Amino acid sequence: MGITQWQPREAQVTQGPGGRILTNAAVWSPDSQWIVYDTRSDTEGSEFDGTSIERVHATTGEVRTVYTARNGAHCGVATYHPALNRVLFILGPENPTPDWQYGPSHRQGVWVEVDRPGVARSLEARDLIPPFTPGALRGGSHVHMYSPDGALVSFTYDDALLPSTIQRNIGVSLVGVPIAVSKSHPRNHDGTAFSVLVTRTTADPAPGSDAIQRACEEGWVGTDGYRREDGTHQKRALAFQGMVRAPDGAPVCEVFIVDLPDDLTAADGNDLLEGTTILRPAPPSGTRQRRLTFTTGRRFPGICGPRHWLRSSPEGSRIACLMRDESGYPQIWTVSPSGGLPAQVTHDPWGVASAFTWSPEGRFLAYAADNSVFVVEVASGQSHRLTPRTDLARAPLPLACVFSPDNTKIAYLRRVPDSLSPTSDWRNQIFVIHLEPTAAID
Repeated sequence: MGITQWQPREAQVTQGPGGRILTNAAVWSPDSQWIVYDTRSDTEGSEFDGTSIERVHATTGEVRTVYTARNGAHCGVATYHPALNRVLFILGPENPTPDWQYGPSHRQGVWVEVDRPGVARSLEARDLIPPFTPGALRGGSHVHMYSPDGALVSFTYDDALLPSTIQRNIGVSLVGVPIAVSKSHPRNHDGTAFSVLVTRTTADPAPGSDAIQRACEEGWVGTDGYRREDGTHQKRALAFQGMVRAPDGAPVCEVFIVDLPDDLTAADGNDLLEGTTILRPAPPSGTRQRRLTFTTGRRFPGICGPRHWLRSSPEGSRIACLMRDESGYPQIWTVSPSGGLPAQVTHDPWGVASAFTWSPEGRFLAYAADNSVFVVEVASGQSHRLTPRTDLARAPLPLACVFSPDNTKIAYLRRVPDSLSPTSDWRNQIFVIHLEPTAAID
């Protein structure tokens, strides 16, 4: 059976001036009607200067403000809860000082109920003074994603006390387990979740080993975990990019997975969940970190291409990433959570140019390439162009191609000239493809 023949209908849903940045996944409300975004000013989203989180109705174009930052803070990278009208995002420091500006180790996750806009609550607690508090962090979090059941939140983490530009880690927050901390430091605060790190990194990995210097760009595996090779069920796991050292010492990003224990609050022996002044926080007891890909011998080793986050098929059997084909083009590949050789999915004569998401039933992946939005049927590797090819200036941006939960729409960004600007500035606008399947191509 071939790919479904789509009759896509493309629509611009935002208008006018202002910045708009979509996160790479989870931008749709549970009912597939609203799209959440932040208002960073530059079209690439590299400047963290947004002052509000907004949402737009995918059909009417109505815009509502979810949150407006105060006291010199900025906010961004917004995602929805899978079942509740709740939005998570990064909040930078309020009342920033010379020693506490926005940065990887100084940000936090907060959440807002959309029917109570403007009322933000901290996700993770922060404790910067020893003795540290189990369940609290000592640094900053980034790109928050609810687990499919909404019980946990994943994020990347940078420590404020033992800083490094390389040793980023993956953390998880257990929602609904509040943590209170001492207010002995002006940047300490309570949180609404118990937060831990779940990966282990080292400053100087041995070449050729599975030790990693950096863990990042994670994604939940399956809507209900995955089935192990022995047939048992792993309830929760995260796939992520881990930076290893090749035998010649060169840095290479590979696919890793970390299996999470049922109890995230239990320490592993003498390793402290909260860390010490000389040791980073340790993962909970029962956490298992494994390497899935071994590509250092390939012509083009490692994960590569545009920045993207690993994404799992809904049933948890395949983890998607970008790697180069033998011609050097980034293509979508998948690997099993049990390991084995990666399988190439896209075989286009051009490179994949964006982050990607799976369709909710697990049949397709959506991505940008060749100045268009595409879907590829994973089983057949057959790609289909959904939007006409444009010039480069108007091409879909690499930040996001996100399926809606009801499987009928894909949200993404384009640059559009601002006709109201005297200088014709280009602005990011949110577009939606309405998918109307008809027949099948054999």
